[in-house]
Amino acid sequence: MLVVKRITTTFHLAADEKDRETIERVLGVYADSCPVAQSIKDSIEITSKLDLAAK
Repeated sequence: MLVVKRITTTFHLAADEKDRETIERVLGVYADSCPVAQSIKDSIEITSKLDLAAK
């Protein structure tokens, strides 16, 4: 049986470097509005990473 204990989501985005702060702020709170994240947050650790490719 597979037991998932943590999930890491990597966001691959192309944006201007000047927008990095805004993007990081949004990624810091998105899980609070995500129904899937809300339903599993007590049993599975969710982390996010940003892979920003400058335009």
